[in-house]
Amino acid sequence: MKFTPLLNRKDDMPLYHQLYEYIKKEIVSSRVEVNDKLPSIRSLADYLNVSRNTVDMAYQQLLAEGYVESRPKSGLYVTNTQFDLLQTDKKPTVFLHPHSETKLCTYDFRYGKVDSRLFPLNEWKKRYNESLQTYREALFTYQESQGEESLREEIATYLYQSRGVVCSKHQIIIGAGTQQSLSLLAQMLKQSIRDIAFENPCYDGASFVFKQHGFSLKPVSLNNKGINIQELYDSLARAVYVTPSHQFPYGMIMPVSRRIELLKWANDRNGFIIEDDYDGEFRYKGSPIPSLQSLDTKGRVIYTGTFSKSFMPSLRISYLVLPEVLLKEYHERFSFLYEQAVPTLHQQTLGLIMKNGEWSKHLRRVRTAYQLKHGTLLAALQKGFNKNITVSGESAGLHILVRVHNDMNEQQLINAARKQDVSVYGTSRYWLTEVPKQKPHILLGFGSLGREEIEEGIKRLKKAWL
Repeated sequence: MKFTPLLNRKDDMPLYHQLYEYIKKEIVSSRVEVNDKLPSIRSLADYLNVSRNTVDMAYQQLLAEGYVESRPKSGLYVTNTQFDLLQTDKKPTVFLHPHSETKLCTYDFRYGKVDSRLFPLNEWKKRYNESLQTYREALFTYQESQGEESLREEIATYLYQSRGVVCSKHQIIIGAGTQQSLSLLAQMLKQSIRDIAFENPCYDGASFVFKQHGFSLKPVSLNNKGINIQELYDSLARAVYVTPSHQFPYGMIMPVSRRIELLKWANDRNGFIIEDDYDGEFRYKGSPIPSLQSLDTKGRVIYTGTFSKSFMPSLRISYLVLPEVLLKEYHERFSFLYEQAVPTLHQQTLGLIMKNGEWSKHLRRVRTAYQLKHGTLLAALQKGFNKNITVSGESAGLHILVRVHNDMNEQQLINAARKQDVSVYGTSRYWLTEVPKQKPHILLGFGSLGREEIEEGIKRLKKAWL
């Protein structure tokens, strides 16, 4: 079977979606019949002179919508569906994101997933019920826009003890996830700042927020100490977003000398540093490095953190620590415009867990568990690949990066792993500029996997890549 769609490379619609639309119409119109086998990804890509990734994404969308089905060790086949009931002139409303997958593999090294078995369920239920009884009246009123005072007080104490952050509860604003916190911050900053510098590559969720708010993004390259200070000066930006404790995605830790240089830049530019300490709780080599905010004496650092990696992602509790100058701006222009987005009951429950010492106990437990997983992952990589890979970013956090010394590009590495029932992830999506031509970095998150799953997953990756 041969498909001969007219693909327009100048069209705003991506090639994979053009191909998906074409095959879908062929199926709906019965020009391709039930139980017909689709061409292999490789053969169709070669025939159409497009990337295999383009064909794969088109096929994945057809698979997700039920037009085709996958038969083990055979391929994709057209399913038996009443296509005559469909309106073929209506454009689909569901699009497959280029970086998403419709099928989760058994061994999923996705970054951002945590081990649900470590969640302190009994303590949460106990403090949740206590909150219902103790704060019943408060649950039926609107809360402070900054968030529950009791939780902010506990966060201020915790940040000082664990990260050296010097702040009061009055400087903390509770947010519903990092992106929501950054969205509020962007609205505050854009009154006086239009350009913002970003590490390149960087966390795309943050760059997307500022881009959506109309900021001009200034990519700044990295070296082994983190963001390039001279390039930062040359960018003429007056704000910069950094992840100094574990750069995302590359994983280097910014030394104190570079942090001091960065603070000097902020003072020279009369600007701000947004310090995202997204997984600062987890460090596996050496003593913890104090936060950038702890070195700031001029009120130039905006500190942001989250409970997503250390506690539970779906809880959606993050926080901003604003310097005094921005706190004044917040109260004058924003505190009366936005209601607090995080449920009162969740904030009160977490505050009680922190107040009663259960948070510290939980952190010790998860640190131990993740350190064991981290060690298992590195040992499995060393045993399976030896000198055939280079590992980086392994000193902290819940992910590492590997470079595989073979001739595969990023998508080929991902596809080969998927054939072994393993999901791994590339880093090309995090670049603000064109991805440099070099051996690709593959991101391996290990938070949600058990140690035996990690070992088996690496064995399968060896089969896929070597």
